[in-house]
Amino acid sequence: MQISHIEHVGIAVTSLEEAIPFYENLLGFKCYAVEEVEDQHVKTAFFKVGQTKIELLEATAPESAIAKFIEKNGGRGGIQHIAFCVQDGVANALGEIQEKGGRVIDAQPRRGAEGLDIAFLHPKTSAGTLVELCEHPEK
Repeated sequence: MQISHIEHVGIAVTSLEEAIPFYENLLGFKCYAVEEVEDQHVKTAFFKVGQTKIELLEATAPESAIAKFIEKNGGRGGIQHIAFCVQDGVANALGEIQEKGGRVIDAQPRRGAEGLDIAFLHPKTSAGTLVELCEHPEK
């Protein structure tokens, strides 16, 4: 598996409407995209910071992973995951992780925000941190 860079840091928030002004007005970043990913029950907002992105995540349904994260976090948001861009394909990376004894949440890549192919590793594999592997699909 070849990781090229940190693609983004995912931050769970209770409200994009309340969170976006902090990043824009106080930190000076520009929100360049807001998108809903219906099958993941999440609405996202993206900011570019150098070559890395910040992804704010707001739950759109109580059964979403973001809603559950916020509930477990005492009703507050916080850093929910870190995403690494893989060069040789998410499916290949998942296979390699599993061959080495790692646990995965997603057995196969799926489509995420910004059209990325994504998959998550189980936090028990990564010392408690939710790790996302992603790649830009072939066009």
